[in-house]
Amino acid sequence: MKDHRGRPVVAVTGYGMISSLGQGVADSWKGLTAGHSGIRKISRFPTDKMRTIIAGAIDYLWQDDDTAMDITSRAAILAAEEAIAQAGIGTPGDFPGPMYAALPPAELEWPYRRQLFDGAEPVDGDAYDRMIAAARKQNDDYGFKHSLLGFIAENIAEKIGSRGAPISLTTACASGATAIQLGVEAIRRGDTDAAISIGADCSVNPEMMIRFGLLSALSGTNEPPTEVSRPFSKDRDGFVIAEGAAALVLENYDTAVARGATIHAIVRGIAEKADDFHRTRSKPDGSAIIGAIRATIDDAGLAPDAIGYVNAHGTSTPENDKMEAMSLEAVFGERIRTTPISSNKSMIGHTLSAAGAIEAAFSLMTMLEGVIPPTINYDNPDPAIDLDVVPNVKRSAEVGTVLSNSFGFGGQNACLVMAREPV
Repeated sequence: MKDHRGRPVVAVTGYGMISSLGQGVADSWKGLTAGHSGIRKISRFPTDKMRTIIAGAIDYLWQDDDTAMDITSRAAILAAEEAIAQAGIGTPGDFPGPMYAALPPAELEWPYRRQLFDGAEPVDGDAYDRMIAAARKQNDDYGFKHSLLGFIAENIAEKIGSRGAPISLTTACASGATAIQLGVEAIRRGDTDAAISIGADCSVNPEMMIRFGLLSALSGTNEPPTEVSRPFSKDRDGFVIAEGAAALVLENYDTAVARGATIHAIVRGIAEKADDFHRTRSKPDGSAIIGAIRATIDDAGLAPDAIGYVNAHGTSTPENDKMEAMSLEAVFGERIRTTPISSNKSMIGHTLSAAGAIEAAFSLMTMLEGVIPPTINYDNPDPAIDLDVVPNVKRSAEVGTVLSNSFGFGGQNACLVMAREPV
């Protein structure tokens, strides 16, 4: 089957998830639609004198002495295994296609880097060369592997048995959507009949808390933790960092049907548009975000009126929520007032590199289950954001097409249009 541009239709045949609401899609979806929050006080490390002391951490997967790389890799593998099992494709450890993995940009944490360099002799070369030389000199297999850029992707690929060199990518908070985009493009080009796209990020550690705190991106409101993430509310004051992972098995629609796979949804449209205005802020006119949304809907061969629900990026920061609302209004016009829009981040927090993939999986569930998740903590509406944010309580609705938005620092903007039907 071909789409409106003569390209192979891309189906989703399996999906898996890890979130602060639970392990697996079922537990995460149950908590999300119930309006539960996975945000808690941090217990993994001391938070004395930190401005922000809450997060959507997945402590049920955390083990003593874990690095962010360890837990990110573990979460990604679990999500991928769930997706592959549901798709019924290949055999365990032998996935018949490439892997595209959205992962944290800084893989080795500073405490371990300091340990590597302690007593190390000066080495010519750039910082990465010096780090590798220090790791090699210690003759520590674990430390050497963890110092290699791309180690997480290599570890995941080895476990699931994907084909070819694993692609490890980071486009800030748009990364999860970008990973799906790359998988879709590979199938559309005819490079493969199947691909697995993964987004994983487990970066709740002191270094990341301090970095985002210095950027004034995190909320400084810590009590009560479950009520801090308030997308689109007037009193929103920053995002809540969180951990998670999601994986989608993508297949050529005809190949999937021929092997008897269940088609859960179709990825109809994909697009991205970069923004060069500022390292964290979007262009004031919203042109890049508007362009990404329009290009995605156009790639899907649809008009804006065909979108039945928007899974918002909705981070709970003053700037992002205002910009997203303005951009949606520019694309949809007055119709956006009655189009349901909600933010999963109100419950699971902001999972950074994993967010686009997790929200794509939740978008699938919205269509399959006929339930729109709420935006919780919406008690103080912002008069400047006149949207139907599905406040506080889930809503039953037949949704055939979803727009899922992902907008990241550094001007990385990526969107997906997913549908129940291929045409």
